[in-house]
Amino acid sequence: MALVAGTAAAQTVLRVGATPVPHAEVLQVIQPQLAAEGIQLEIVEFTDYVQPNLALAAGDLDANYFQHIPYLEQFSQDHRLDLTYIAAVHIEPMGVYSGRWTRLEDLPQGASIAIPNDPTNGGRALLLLQSAGLIRLDPAAGITATILDVVENPLGLRFRELEAAQLPRVLPDVDAAVINTNYALEAGLNPVADALTIEGSDSPYANVLAVRTDRQDDPALQALARALTSSQVRDFLLERYGGAVVPAF
Repeated sequence: MALVAGTAAAQTVLRVGATPVPHAEVLQVIQPQLAAEGIQLEIVEFTDYVQPNLALAAGDLDANYFQHIPYLEQFSQDHRLDLTYIAAVHIEPMGVYSGRWTRLEDLPQGASIAIPNDPTNGGRALLLLQSAGLIRLDPAAGITATILDVVENPLGLRFRELEAAQLPRVLPDVDAAVINTNYALEAGLNPVADALTIEGSDSPYANVLAVRTDRQDDPALQALARALTSSQVRDFLLERYGGAVVPAF
């Protein structure tokens, strides 16, 4: 966070990392409101799930807004980062997409299924496939289940583990892919209309505003958290994304 001289008064600058859709779009909505409160919101876009947390921990960002709670907790533990969150903003229901089939029931024996290769999103994808009745997982695996935890696989599904951002691009090469909504939206997919199955609105994977733990009470960051959980943002999410992005507040 920095102070910059303005024509009337000094403004607080907040650098916030975000993936383009929907996170950066949501941040753009609240820029004018924050500016009126003396906060200049600088949005730094990322296209991956690794650099935003590393940049936050290093002090290159004041906050980030791109990830759900299990990912933040797992990443922080794995990389020994002292990060937390101060607002739960929205849920992006993960969906199963296919360029070859229109129903899950049409998937053939030995179908190839692409899933994210990071532990929390990979486990989330497998849990979605389990809820659709395609596989059964070892109950002890929890939310970080891997393909090694698949104990029943009637169709003999073959899994391809790829970086989450790459999944929309491989749709022509696989029978189906389990894709995070932000990447689905960026690829022009409509989660409500195009997904063969999608998580319910009770998903525990709320996307959050993450900060360094030693700054969680910072007044400017708290103002940002309030703006992200305002009625203005709620209305924007509902109108802009038509159910593909669900408010979590």
